Amino acid sequence: MSVSYRQPGVVLTDRSFTVPLDHDDPAGESIELYAREAVASDKAGQDLPWLVYLQGGPGFGANRFIGRQAWLGRALEDYRVLLLDQRGTGHSTPANRQTLPLRGGPAAQAEYLAHFRADSIVRDCEAIRPHVTGGAPWTVLGQSFGGFCTVNYLSTHPEGLSAALLTGGLPALDAHADDVYRAAYPRIERKVAAHYARYPQDVDRARRIADHLLTHDVVLPGGYRLTVEAFQSLGIMLGSGDGSHRLHFLLEHAFVRTPAGHELSDAFQEEVQGLLSYAGHPLYALLHEPVYGQDDRPTAWSAERVRAEFPQFDAAKALAGDGPLLFTGESVHPWMFDCDPALRPLRETAELLAARTGWPRLYDRARLAANEVPVAAAVYHDDMYVDTAHALDTARAVRGLRTWVTDEFEHDGLRAGGPRVLDRLLALVRDEA
Repeated sequence: MSVSYRQPGVVLTDRSFTVPLDHDDPAGESIELYAREAVASDKAGQDLPWLVYLQGGPGFGANRFIGRQAWLGRALEDYRVLLLDQRGTGHSTPANRQTLPLRGGPAAQAEYLAHFRADSIVRDCEAIRPHVTGGAPWTVLGQSFGGFCTVNYLSTHPEGLSAALLTGGLPALDAHADDVYRAAYPRIERKVAAHYARYPQDVDRARRIADHLLTHDVVLPGGYRLTVEAFQSLGIMLGSGDGSHRLHFLLEHAFVRTPAGHELSDAFQEEVQGLLSYAGHPLYALLHEPVYGQDDRPTAWSAERVRAEFPQFDAAKALAGDGPLLFTGESVHPWMFDCDPALRPLRETAELLAARTGWPRLYDRARLAANEVPVAAAVYHDDMYVDTAHALDTARAVRGLRTWVTDEFEHDGLRAGGPRVLDRLLALVRDEA
């Protein structure tokens, strides 16, 4: 049963749907999906076109906006919006260390999670679309991984789309995960260099923290074991528009003087715990590399293997010399399943997913080359999360796709500049339509 309620300027309706776990076996097990419908209060009675939002990730539920925040306000000028919690996230049959044991052991859990990639998410959208729109096509807005899903949508069910909008989410069509991370580490190194150029005092601060972690066993208040590699992974912050500044403020209060000498402060540890924990989005860790699988090659902890090709990221080597400590980010590593109490019970499941082969292909070049759906994509220049060269190669492969390449925003441009970003993309697809 749907329930409607109001926030400033908007009417919201909670909606639920039942879909097959495996769309190739519609008579088999089913799962529940949740979505929040939003419509402008002054247009609640109007027959409006629909826009479905696919969140980034994998592993994050849709934004919980208050009223007409960020890009939602602009979207509500023209659309009814469906904020979908993708399967396994938010209220949509959540998958985590507490729920996955209901499936059985690690092998059963890994088999279950193999149905949580972009192809299944798109088929969920097509299963619920007739119930939402009455069968009419809708516009999809895909942020980051949601953009990956959108390219799969264009490859498999373009008849369901009236337009497609992507922000920071054009995937490489054929690349193995190794190719993705081989392109990623140099980008991350550039982001770290830019951070240290902005805040040169952070070079010594980061080295001091890393040295402390190499010589002390630090367990954060929530049980997370803070190793030097875990500390380095805070570099994921550098992929957002304000991330460099937030990292700087974090580092500046790392230590406090105690009777036993200088120790990592409680405030620092508490903030780091929140930044590093995967308790709220474990699918990000479990599926981050499998979302790239498309052939008989396993992903096999790609980011960890490829990192060995970039020895400048080795903390011990950096501290043995006088160079800066390099942060990492936008990568998942096996040690995370040892450090994070939210992931520890899922270590064997993660190993099985990393070893899995035979992933189905996600993108159809021939169909994309014949695309007739109006498509526009925001491509962020030197995006830390999605390689710009890969994104532009894909843009050229999709017939009629129009790009807006900008260095005004980082990967979180839809959050930071939401109304303007969305307005620009809508103008591009309307010119094309």
